[in-house]
Amino acid sequence: MAVHADAESGQRLNVLVLYADDMGFGDLGVQNSESKIPTPHLDRLAQEGMRFTDGHSSSGICTPSRYALLTGRHHWRDFHGIVGAFGKSVFQADQLTMPEMLKQHGYVTAAIGKWHLGWDWDAIKKPDAKMTGNGRKRSYGPGDFDWSRPIPDGPLAHGFDTYFGDTVINFPPYCWIENDRVVSAPDVMMDTAIWKPIKEGNWECRPGPMVSGWDPYQNIPTITAKGVEFLKSRRGQEDPFFLYFAFPSPHAPIIPNDEFDGRSEAGPYGDFVCETDDACGRLLRALEESGQAENTVVIFTADNGPEKYAYKRSAEFDHWSAKPFRGLKRDIYEGGHHVPFVIKWPGVTAPGSVSDAIVSQVDLMATLAEMLQFELPEGQAKDSFSLMAVLKEQTETVRSALVHNTRQGEYAIRDGKWLLVAAKDGYVSARNKDWETKYNYPADDKQPVELYDLSIDIGQRDNVAAKHPERIGIMYTLLKQIQTSGYAAE
Repeated sequence: MAVHADAESGQRLNVLVLYADDMGFGDLGVQNSESKIPTPHLDRLAQEGMRFTDGHSSSGICTPSRYALLTGRHHWRDFHGIVGAFGKSVFQADQLTMPEMLKQHGYVTAAIGKWHLGWDWDAIKKPDAKMTGNGRKRSYGPGDFDWSRPIPDGPLAHGFDTYFGDTVINFPPYCWIENDRVVSAPDVMMDTAIWKPIKEGNWECRPGPMVSGWDPYQNIPTITAKGVEFLKSRRGQEDPFFLYFAFPSPHAPIIPNDEFDGRSEAGPYGDFVCETDDACGRLLRALEESGQAENTVVIFTADNGPEKYAYKRSAEFDHWSAKPFRGLKRDIYEGGHHVPFVIKWPGVTAPGSVSDAIVSQVDLMATLAEMLQFELPEGQAKDSFSLMAVLKEQTETVRSALVHNTRQGEYAIRDGKWLLVAAKDGYVSARNKDWETKYNYPADDKQPVELYDLSIDIGQRDNVAAKHPERIGIMYTLLKQIQTSGYAAE
């Protein structure tokens, strides 16, 4: 007989995080009746749990959002950019991470898939290593590293018992890494010409070492098999588990496997979303077959909005991945960070429930801490609010304010229905005026700031800054307060 966990008892539920990469709010069928992409498995997950209509990543780009999710701390307190090829870890040694917290409570912790939070590559770099090439082609070669040695300061140094993945699909080294060692040593330089042709956009792969025979098309099938294997291995085990499963998709390179060609009506990107949805279905089915679905919290969300290829996709297929929002990946308009966000918590969330609460991925840390009846240490998870009362539908929201940021010095601040863009505008990625014309966006109004009432203008078309000067002052004061002192308790 399945036993539902009581969130007030301190019972240790399993936790499964499914983290998509560059997926838009409007890509899921359950959120967009006009979506050209079938997502039956994620739609089913939403129907079995609680779907958030106002869920956000911390940043409009990859590394910062992942950092915030795993620490409960906004990235912009510490950094803004992504970890580059062979970049260092973004975690501080004394920083409590989600897997560390869960491990302290007896969890078996595993990370599978994309990492993109840094390693100490210098530890295995040879003393005479030198970069060659110029500009974007500048890189280390396969002979510059001692691949037989463990790579420190990766997932295992920050709370995970095990790791399997390629760290970043479009960054070197192009090989599998298991725990803290490469499975096979890179022996050649990456060359996209030897791979099967890309199906949409560009490869966007940084140069660097690669293992012979590397095939990026095998990424999703391989990591999904590893995830299924892990979930099935937990059958009958006493200790709870935490699996952080981070997809490389539908981030570029857009490379759906052939069996998914034509599954959508939105081109190869749509097919890639279909493959991602299918992988989620396989993982959720493995969870059910392990007998632990009724004792597992499942969280699905994405690190940021869709990439700039969405503009062309809108023109060609009439599918807007960020619908109903303005903006894409990197932008501080809603489309950059307003992402799919679903939580299924057996015994807590009502099936098919929908919440309009403002929530952020930084809130997951405090939510799981409450499940464990664990008091977060002072200074840790600084920006995290527990969502437990929202999940139980005991309150409509636990926060009214939320800061959005991608690039240093450019912020947006949310306060209830109000959204202030404290920058020249909300674009960080390239602006597309053809898209603005298609979706009836007005010409520039030359106001120095942008203020929107999202309760009536979720698409951010009508800048009402001139009508509410007092509200602008309130928003700037709130932003300053959060940046210097943190969020006020609700």
